[in-house]
Amino acid sequence: MEEKVILQVKNVNKEFNLGKKKVLKAVDDISFDLKTSHTLGVVGESGSGKSTLARCIMGLYPDATGQIIYKGKNILEENQRELKEYRKDVQMIFQDPYSSLNPRKKCKDIIASGIRNLLGERDKKKIHKKVLETMEICGLSEYHMERYPHEFSGGQRQRISIARALAVDPKIIIADEPTSALDVSIQAQIINLMEDLQKDLGLSMIFISHDLSVVRHVAEEVLVMYHGQCVEYDESEEVFENPKMDYTKKLLSSVPGKTLAEVEEV
Repeated sequence: MEEKVILQVKNVNKEFNLGKKKVLKAVDDISFDLKTSHTLGVVGESGSGKSTLARCIMGLYPDATGQIIYKGKNILEENQRELKEYRKDVQMIFQDPYSSLNPRKKCKDIIASGIRNLLGERDKKKIHKKVLETMEICGLSEYHMERYPHEFSGGQRQRISIARALAVDPKIIIADEPTSALDVSIQAQIINLMEDLQKDLGLSMIFISHDLSVVRHVAEEVLVMYHGQCVEYDESEEVFENPKMDYTKKLLSSVPGKTLAEVEEV
């Protein structure tokens, strides 16, 4: 049976004007399908356009062109009200958990922000219940609710970021280098958490990374980017076992021998 597609990206482009008639094609004619309850890995070196693509999918660049189809609509043509509805279902986890968290807000208020702003919930008891439930599935406890971001470790801050994204019950998560700022032992914990959540909640995920060993561990399909373009796009096993493009082979040759898949789960 053919698997369902939850999000379609068709011929998406994003350019930046660098002045003096110079234009950077940060995202150059990218297309892919995100399957329901699957993880798509997007890989490439720094500057390949991965994060810009993520921001296009979130609808953060009004001048991006092409089509990003969700529930039959092109989100690149939607107004702010329609985008707000879209972002209930599509949430993003950022690379640096410290800079993405408001240092003046307590953990409970950070996680509750989407519940209030996107879902419009005002009942304090319902908000508290949802925040606590979400914290617990992300490995945090009620004890952490009143604390501020600077009082947490890097791994704990990323758990808060994950909880904030999950609090609105999204269908899709875009994770932009979610472990690159963390120690390797903590990376394994966060990867295992995200895998468990993806399976338990039936999430569809776009997992962006320059670390192919991580992507091989989490993704069913892989898209390889180079200078804004897609140079390879296939099932994960095919990309890793039978890469067709020289750039993909170069990336694979730089992967350390030990992968996160071999790190003991903690």
